[in-house]
Amino acid sequence: MELTFQAELFPWEANASWVFVALPIEDADKIEDAKPMTGGFGSVKVNVTVGETRWDTSLFPSKELQTYVLPMKKAVRTAESLQVGETATITVELVHL
Repeated sequence: MELTFQAELFPWEANASWVFVALPIEDADKIEDAKPMTGGFGSVKVNVTVGETRWDTSLFPSKELQTYVLPMKKAVRTAESLQVGETATITVELVHL
């Protein structure tokens, strides 16, 4: 399954050097319906594309936001000239193990 969405980059409250985006709730519902294989903390392995940058990571469930959050690595933010508060177009593809 592949999902493309736009989301605003935000800092993690506990440590502002960590930056995330939140998936739209309807996309989180689609992921739940797909019943992906999960890892520790309920994480879901994904391949991510932002602009010309592609990497492997995991989505993490956020009870507070009622969706999944995606960590946006500093290397990706730098390569794609993204700052906290900006909106990025993101494609995530579930990894089936």
